[in-house]
Amino acid sequence: MDINVKIKLTRGMKLPEYATEGSAAVDLRAALEGKSVTIQPGQRVGIPTGVAISPETRGVVAIVAARSGLACKHGIALANSIGVIDSDYRGEITVCLHNKSDAPYTVADGDRIAQLMFVPVFAARLIEADELDETERGAGGFGSTGKS
Repeated sequence: MDINVKIKLTRGMKLPEYATEGSAAVDLRAALEGKSVTIQPGQRVGIPTGVAISPETRGVVAIVAARSGLACKHGIALANSIGVIDSDYRGEITVCLHNKSDAPYTVADGDRIAQLMFVPVFAARLIEADELDETERGAGGFGSTGKS
């Protein structure tokens, strides 16, 4: 399924691209206008992307996801695990990176720092109820279905 998404670019950024034909997300890059930012161990830093979006429908959410290479090789992850960009948000997308390693990490202008994917959204009609339907799991929480 394809949708049209208008993209406003600032800070000298170019249109994000899918790396391959099978890519699920486009790469977001650091828009640091020729500078770099060093993230110290344990530190969180908001990195601008120079990208703002306007999807053609409210039935989609843009999800900001971590780049697996940054996380696995350098301990750099998203501070909030994933980012949710609502369909009506028109500001610049900023990626908050967290350095979970024990070494400083430098982000340079133009570095790929996250991925942006578009996912369908259902608007729920919330119905208050005194009781919920029974399931095999019931109210079993964390780890209730076993270790593996």
